[in-house]
Formats: sequence, C-alpha cells, structure tokens
Amino acid sequence: MKRKLTIALVAHDHRKADMVDWVIYNSDFLSNHHLVCTGTTGTLVRDALKNEGVNPEFTIMNSGPMGGDAEIAAKVVRKEIDLAVFLIDDLNAQPHEADIMMLLRQCRVHNVPIACNRFSADLMITSSLWDDENYVPSPPRYEKFNRDEYLF
Repeated sequence: MKRKLTIALVAHDHRKADMVDWVIYNSDFLSNHHLVCTGTTGTLVRDALKNEGVNPEFTIMNSGPMGGDAEIAAKVVRKEIDLAVFLIDDLNAQPHEADIMMLLRQCRVHNVPIACNRFSADLMITSSLWDDENYVPSPPRYEKFNRDEYLF
C-alpha cells in the first residue's frame, strides 16, 4: 500500500488478546501506518509490536471509560481517522455504552470504515481501494427515499 493511513484501534477487556493477536499477525502492514489507540489497548499493542521489532507512529488516548472512545470519535469527525478497528465485547455490559455507540455512529455518519471483528478488519486493510486514485467513496445520503425513482 502506498498511502499512509491513520488507523484507530480499540478493544474491550475481553477482546484485548484478540486485538494483540490481530496486530501481531498484521504487524508488517501496520508498521507503515499511524495508529491511534485507546489507553490500555494502545499500551498492549505498542508493546506487542515492539516485541515484533515494529515501531509505527503511535498516539495513545485515554482509556475508553475515561473518554478515549470520545476522543477517537472527535478525530473521526475532524476527518483524522481513515479506518477504525473496534473489537467490541458483545457478551458483557460496558459502563460507557453511550461512548461506544457514539463512536460507532460517528464512523457511520462520517463514512469511516469500521471493523468490529478480525475478519472484517483483514478485509478492510487488504482492500485495493485504499490506493485507487479513481475511487471516491460516496458520502451517505440522508434524504427521504423516493421509490418511484427506482422503479423501471
């Protein structure tokens, strides 16, 4: 990939081991990009990559419950994030659920691809569209659907 991406990495406590495995598996790819992570996830990812001999550009925000999800969402709004990988623990309640939903919503509203499992993350980082200069993602259309326009 020619283009340098800014990639947000977030993982809930019961998904951190999965994130570390994913990061190690993709360390060659991630070494060429800027990573923005929430607190504990960032520390674990940074240490795992250092053990692999990889030292990408890094920014570590607050932990999720202390506002890290909101900090990353603000970067999404400012168009400072190209891709987000958010490994969510869907089996346990999260005390900062509102922040989680806000980050997911901002990614959708601002057309930032967000992967919530390893398979979708792998698909997204291997997409040839990142370097396709002719590809321009269509912005979301928030308008009433007129069915008559689509009838043949």
